[in-house]
Amino acid sequence: MARLADYFVLVGYELDKRGSGDGQGQILQRFPEKDWEDNPFPQGIELFCQPSGWQLFTERNPPTFFVAVLTDINSERHYCACFTFWEAVESAQSHSRNGDEEEEASSLIQPAQLFAPKSLVLVSRLDHTEVFRNSLGLIYTIYVDGLSASLENVIGNLLTCTIPITGGAQRTISLGAGDRQVIQTPINDSLPVSCCSVALLFRQLGITNVLCLFCAALTEHKILFLSSSYQRLTDACRALLALMFPLKYSFTYVPILPAQLLEVLSTPTPFIIGVSSIFQSETQELLDVIIADLDGGTVTIPECIHISLLPEPLLHQTREALSMVLDPELEVADIAFPPSTISASSLKMQDKEIRAVFLRLFAQLLQGYRWCLHIIRIHPEPVIRFHKAAFLGQRGLVEDDFLTKVLEGMAFAGFVTERGAPYRAIDLFDELVAYEVKRMRAEEGSKQKTLRHIKELAEQLYKNENPYPAVTMHKVQKPTEGCHLRLHLRPFPRLDEGTVQWIIDQATAKLQTAPPAVKAEKKCMVPSGPPIAAIMERNGSALANSARRLEVVRNCISYVFENKMLEAKKLLPAVLRAMKGRAARHCLTQELNLHVQQNRAVLDHQQFDFIVRMMNCCLQDCTAMDEHGIAAALLPLLTAFCRKLSPGITQFAYSCVQEHVVWTNIQFWEAMFYCDVQNHIRALYLESTEENHVEEERPGEEKSALEIASEQRRLWPTMSREKQQELIQKEESTVFSQAIHYANRMSYLLLPLDTSKNRLLRSSGLGDVESVSNSFVTNSIAGSVADSYDTESGFEDAESSDVANYVVRFINRFVDKVCTESGVTNEHLKGLHTMIPDIVQMHIETLDAVHRESKRLPPIQKPKLLRPSLLVGEECVMEGLRVYLIPDGREEAAGGNIGGPPLLPAEGAIFLTSYRIVFKGTPTDPLVGEQVVIRSFPIASLTKEKKINVPAQVDQFIQEGLQLRSCTFQLLRIAFDEEVASESAEVFRKHLHKLRYPQHVRGTFAFTVGQSPKQAMQPKAKEKNPSLSSQQVTDMFQGLAVGVISLGHLGHSSTTLSKNLVKNAKKTIGRQYVTRKKYTPPTWEQRGSQHFQEDNEDEISVSEEMDRSTLTPSATIKPSDKMTMSHLVERACCRDYQRMGLGTLSNSLTRSKNEPFRISTVNRMYAICRRWVPGVGQGGICRSYPGLLIVPQSIQDNTIQRISRCYRQNRFPVVCWRNSRTKAVLLRSGGLHSKGVAGLFKSQNAPSAGPSQTDSTSLEQEKYLQAVINSMPHYADASGRNTLSGFTSAHMSSADSSDKRQPKLGSLMKQVMGGKDEGPGTISRGGKWGSIRASGRMSNYVMNMEIGSRLAGKELLSTQHNGAPSESSFLRQHRASLYIIGDKSQLKGVKPDPLQHWEVVPIEVFDVRQVKASFKKLMKACVPGCPFSDPNLAYLRSLEESEWLSQIHKILQISVLVVELLDTGSSVLVSLEDGWDLTTQVVCLVQLLSDPYYRTMEGFRLLVEKEWLSFGHRFSHRGAQTLAGQSSGFAPVFLQFLDCVHQIHLQFPMEFEFTQYYLKFLSYHHVSNRFRTFLLDSDYERIELGLLYEEKGERKGQQAYKSVWDYIERLNKKTPVFFNYMYAPEDGEVLRPYSNISNLKVWDYYTQETLSEGPSYDWELVQGQPEHVEEADRQDSSAPQTKRKIIWPCYDNRSRVEPDAISKLLEELHNLEMELHQVPERWKDVWDKIKASQRTEARQEASRTASSSLLMSSGLLPHRRSLGVYLQESGGGSTLNLSLDSDTSSSTTPSSGKQGGRKSTSNLYNQFQMSESENRSYEGSLYKKGAFMKPWKPRWFVLDKTKHQLRYYDNRMDTECKGVIDLAEVESITPGTPTMGAPKAVEEKAFFDLKTTKRVYNFCAQDVPLAQQWIDRIQSCLSDA
Repeated sequence: MARLADYFVLVGYELDKRGSGDGQGQILQRFPEKDWEDNPFPQGIELFCQPSGWQLFTERNPPTFFVAVLTDINSERHYCACFTFWEAVESAQSHSRNGDEEEEASSLIQPAQLFAPKSLVLVSRLDHTEVFRNSLGLIYTIYVDGLSASLENVIGNLLTCTIPITGGAQRTISLGAGDRQVIQTPINDSLPVSCCSVALLFRQLGITNVLCLFCAALTEHKILFLSSSYQRLTDACRALLALMFPLKYSFTYVPILPAQLLEVLSTPTPFIIGVSSIFQSETQELLDVIIADLDGGTVTIPECIHISLLPEPLLHQTREALSMVLDPELEVADIAFPPSTISASSLKMQDKEIRAVFLRLFAQLLQGYRWCLHIIRIHPEPVIRFHKAAFLGQRGLVEDDFLTKVLEGMAFAGFVTERGAPYRAIDLFDELVAYEVKRMRAEEGSKQKTLRHIKELAEQLYKNENPYPAVTMHKVQKPTEGCHLRLHLRPFPRLDEGTVQWIIDQATAKLQTAPPAVKAEKKCMVPSGPPIAAIMERNGSALANSARRLEVVRNCISYVFENKMLEAKKLLPAVLRAMKGRAARHCLTQELNLHVQQNRAVLDHQQFDFIVRMMNCCLQDCTAMDEHGIAAALLPLLTAFCRKLSPGITQFAYSCVQEHVVWTNIQFWEAMFYCDVQNHIRALYLESTEENHVEEERPGEEKSALEIASEQRRLWPTMSREKQQELIQKEESTVFSQAIHYANRMSYLLLPLDTSKNRLLRSSGLGDVESVSNSFVTNSIAGSVADSYDTESGFEDAESSDVANYVVRFINRFVDKVCTESGVTNEHLKGLHTMIPDIVQMHIETLDAVHRESKRLPPIQKPKLLRPSLLVGEECVMEGLRVYLIPDGREEAAGGNIGGPPLLPAEGAIFLTSYRIVFKGTPTDPLVGEQVVIRSFPIASLTKEKKINVPAQVDQFIQEGLQLRSCTFQLLRIAFDEEVASESAEVFRKHLHKLRYPQHVRGTFAFTVGQSPKQAMQPKAKEKNPSLSSQQVTDMFQGLAVGVISLGHLGHSSTTLSKNLVKNAKKTIGRQYVTRKKYTPPTWEQRGSQHFQEDNEDEISVSEEMDRSTLTPSATIKPSDKMTMSHLVERACCRDYQRMGLGTLSNSLTRSKNEPFRISTVNRMYAICRRWVPGVGQGGICRSYPGLLIVPQSIQDNTIQRISRCYRQNRFPVVCWRNSRTKAVLLRSGGLHSKGVAGLFKSQNAPSAGPSQTDSTSLEQEKYLQAVINSMPHYADASGRNTLSGFTSAHMSSADSSDKRQPKLGSLMKQVMGGKDEGPGTISRGGKWGSIRASGRMSNYVMNMEIGSRLAGKELLSTQHNGAPSESSFLRQHRASLYIIGDKSQLKGVKPDPLQHWEVVPIEVFDVRQVKASFKKLMKACVPGCPFSDPNLAYLRSLEESEWLSQIHKILQISVLVVELLDTGSSVLVSLEDGWDLTTQVVCLVQLLSDPYYRTMEGFRLLVEKEWLSFGHRFSHRGAQTLAGQSSGFAPVFLQFLDCVHQIHLQFPMEFEFTQYYLKFLSYHHVSNRFRTFLLDSDYERIELGLLYEEKGERKGQQAYKSVWDYIERLNKKTPVFFNYMYAPEDGEVLRPYSNISNLKVWDYYTQETLSEGPSYDWELVQGQPEHVEEADRQDSSAPQTKRKIIWPCYDNRSRVEPDAISKLLEELHNLEMELHQVPERWKDVWDKIKASQRTEARQEASRTASSSLLMSSGLLPHRRSLGVYLQESGGGSTLNLSLDSDTSSSTTPSSGKQGGRKSTSNLYNQFQMSESENRSYEGSLYKKGAFMKPWKPRWFVLDKTKHQLRYYDNRMDTECKGVIDLAEVESITPGTPTMGAPKAVEEKAFFDLKTTKRVYNFCAQDVPLAQQWIDRIQSCLSDA
């Protein structure tokens, strides 16, 4: 029971103070005068009676009533009901009268003009506004209307009236004035009573404004209400509080603020205050207050305030619900016939409905809140904490501003304290949040259901306030109308205190004697409700994949613990990606938990590393709050997983996951601590109460902690005092032990592993880059405060103690907080504080040991180093260094433009062998971890090596790297692993350098193969005789060289010379010179097989300047041994000369004089010249020519010696080829010595012995050229000169018939010489052909005229017809018999002589320097060192800048010109540079284009041996094969030639017997130094080293195949890899390729690579790979077999994985023969047989149009140029790519002699069309039911997977398809039933139906298995698609 009113007060105007400005009120009387003990009298009531200040009024106002609220110091609210009326004030004069007149004054009243307010005030702790209004009104009525009742009695009764507080009691009271009032108390006092105030508030302000105020109040903003009505202010404030239920407002709450207290508004704390709108102006300057104007309906929010609104979708749902309640018509406003019944509820009901909406809102906001409560003490009083982070995390609202602020607010803290208790009375909200949440969730979408629920709740709220709806009528007297206006009113009488006090005393005495009314509290266990359904991450897609992801996480962890590290490594990236999802992180913690036994899990290093990486990744996305409890779940695991570092030293996982911000967050630790304490306390009571001592870590199946607590609270009063004490003590010690435990845990995670450093970020060395990426936070707090300490102190101890101090302080702070909150005794707390520094110190000591040991750890176990397979004789020079191969600019391998897993970076080792640099390893990407990556190139091909710094992202540890570039177009970018010391890297570089540039060619692999490479690595011996200068050494060496040769001759020619003598000579020479290390002469045994060639006629005297000491004075030897020539004759040149009929070698004097040419042996000693020219190597200058040369018959050898001086390097013109048809010859020579205008044949090198000698030389030279011209058969003109009589137009057209499509000759020349081709009659296909340098030159006629005339051999002597060099005028002019193609710069100022028969064609050429530069750029374009931003563009641009294709274009252009000239009967002398680079390229190409023989394998070999090797292309020099050539660098002259051949091959694929692979093979091996073929610079040097003729004797030795040709020959016998199946040559065909840059392709040799096996040119190394691939396929036989293969562009060797059809067939044939135990036939024989039979077939079928010949019938392709049929050497499957050029134009007439019997182009094309039979996946006979009413018929069915169709034919042989069923349209295959007319004698199960979108096909097979087979095949076909 409670008093209805505590005090009655009479407050009046204080007249005494009236002069001093504002008036004041004073308390006139109060009852009772003594304060109640339980409720002292509130101060300052007089202020609240007149909130806008005490003033006098000139007229009487009607009485007013309002309720003000005062809050006392204990935050108890006192409701002051103020009833105010006005009384007249006596005038001032009457005041000055004497006191004795007072009685008189009181009896005789004069009308006065001023009125003062007087208030009757009731002070109560109950809020019964209406009762107060009625009671005070009654007192006023008694006074005004002068009723008979005594005021004292009424007031006494009022103050002694008691009513029940709650429980829904109804009490009728009477104050003793004939009145009656009924008071109803609410059923549950925890629910606020609001009457209509909430509804009114919404009416005044509207939905949005009120919601805004509601959120502002919850998020602790200042709110000010303005209104002119005080009662409305009170109502509005009360309404706002009612809306906030179940939260209680705990800040300043003053619904009516008096004027004197207005400064309260500037308080810093939040408040809800009401102020009369009179003071509106004074509220303007408040900057942080939200002002709600109730009268105007506005809410003003200052700019600086941001109100966090409710989270969506709650905000939207609340608005919708409010709108349904307040404005039900809105829903039907647009309906044509609105229902008439809809109207809003009564104001009282509406009020409850609005509150119901907000109740629901809170139930949804706080659902499941009880699952986040931690109960940390049960006795003596429950202590409860709320886990905010988990609550927010479960809702996915961590970022939500509103909820976060609410949970941190005071109101919520009160809510937890009040409602957290497990055992208490419950109310509507508890029920709602526990039982109705599911229903609300289900009804979310439906407005009707939501509204129904709101109405139900509103009913309950209404019933709570008005439990008895049928209230008996109040009976309270009211004053008569207008009574306050009466003129003669007596003032309010002074009451008799005694009477009132007596009544009060009587009542209290009675109360004391009465038995106390015990209110039965209905306490019970508070229901928890359902836990929050984990609201998934916002994106819905996460749900779909989550199950699969969790599977991946589980698998990965089980792999780790099963030690399947490769599998785990594969899954790891997927796991790390999955860790972004919360479910996966939880899954990880659960899975790891399963692997912990007895709190400990010892792992090996690799497992530990994996687990730590996963943990780091898991933690890196956790915020500091750890709202999902991930860090909490991991915390116990961090102290469980460990590894043994050494005996007694264990490293735990926590030392590797400290870099996460969560560990530094004290709230996290508190939440964790409370959670653990709760579990332990729960366990404590579970043990004590129940028999089963099962300790469950998680609330769930068993009783939750709150349930246990509520049970304990229920029993508490019944327990004995001792029992209570015991429980309290147990709980306290539980908390205390947990505090110690946590002090330890915190020190684990806060102290860095390396405590000596205060680094801000310690890289643990284990966390992968990935896992640390976004946790760049302090690894421990220690780091974050490092700055605040003096880290410069330099004392390690001081620094580590800084860390320690900090951690100690942090832990102390934590312990203080949690222990005080959970009631740990002070003694215990002190004990803790002394313990903590020791704990920290101990931990630091253990960490030091761990840190020390962890540094010694071997690095993470790395993949085993794979050893590369080596060639026979190849040996490892340096064992593998562990490196990473990092990607360069080629994107394929890194998974770039085509996708696919990145093969690079790969981890492995680099090996240095005597032959190659090999990288072998495996990709770091675990998805391709099984693949092996090999990149290698021959050491000899290394062109550049530079150090690089590797960006750290590859791996944290890498220090330095190397970039090695090779001219086989390979690039190795390697980064050394940290285990490789930098010294090892240096040693590697030195070895590499030594091997790359050996001192002498003998040091190259081709020579050292089979020897032990150790020698190469020993420090070289000091020179024995340092006094000799290098010049002397050189001279002596040269002398020695010639001497040795002479000795060799002596040995062979003079039989009298004893061998002893030779041996002694050798010894003396050897002793003297061999120690120089310059050159090691071959042994005498090798020499024995060397025969030096002699000629019977000419003597050779050895140079006079030779060192006499080694030679006898009679150094002229005339041997007579015929055998000496045999070897030379066997040389390639000689065989070729004989093939062309360029003279036979006759050793007798009777040389056949009728042959124009003879083979001269003048150079048999390789020393035509007698003089030494200083500065040019050792030996004679023309050592670069072969021993036998073709010269005109008429020229004597001694003349030749003289002529040779005029040419560079003594390379005088010799014949190298003759056109068999026109008998024109091709000559080659070096360029002329004459520089400038010295004259065409002046030799600057000739000794100036006088004019006669010079003249004679010139004459001899002239004679020589004339002799060449005379040798030509059509040189038969009377005048002795070759006019162009034979070169008429007719001749030209006949030439044209063999010309495939080239422009006419003149224009060709002009293009080559650099002018533009603008002749009217010319056809220049493909645009301009400029020279390289002068391509953009102005083409004016004058210049063209000059060139044209120069071409014609005249200086404008004959007339030009129309002033322009038209084709006809050029042709009518003199045509020279010999064209000398020379360098423009050389021939400057040379006047063409009209009397001579040769013509000089000056052309611009590029020199070797340009080739080198161009090649460098080409390499960078094709194998870029680093990725381009836009690869495609950059590649093309750099390709263009390299000008490589321009150079190819130029070479081809010159070659085609020479071919034209030779073909038209003129001889050509190519005389460019030194005669061994460009000259060789041109001469070779000319022969290749003109003579089909050179397009066979044998012919090509011969061509290379003759023109490149014998004629002395300087392979060693250009390839920089030795130390001497290092400075000059690599010049790819031979490679350029091979590229030209490749271009021609592409254009004429049927003309070459060899494939592109053959060219690539040569390209690779001419620089690889694996064979000796391409070593040294000339035959002379090869003989000198004993290379040329040793092969015969040693062929059987182990080191066979020193020659690349032998190797190719042997390989070719085994496999058709070099053979071009499309080879179908035409006789005598001259090729004229297009040379425009647009027609040239970049050779794929430059861009392709095969990472699976390395370069495929060392055949032995890459054999044996395919077999193991097949085995791997076979293992998987369980899986459905598919024919598909995945071929990675840069990984697999396509030609091997997917060979072309013919190779495949040959291979199958071979295998079958092996199986049948036959001796397999050579593939070549098989091929020839097939080809022969093919030819005969073709002949028989010639009459028919179709021919099944694939490619072999040789006469089939006339337009072989324009119809290039490509079967690429790497061809994909059996497809032939047909490239049909469109330009089969008039110039492409069939070549002469081949006009008859051609087939049309279309037939040609059809011949390559695939016949249907090629794609038959499965075939057989089936019965098919015809369409409607047709019978069953057998048909031949073919299932074609390729075209995805089912075709049928009449019978098996039928070629014409009768029908096609497209499998794409098939819907199903079902078993069928026999229908009418079906074949008899067939089982029913053999029928099946095929349903397509169009119709159903009925089939029947011969028997059931066959039917099943068909069904399966078709099904698999469908599923494959």
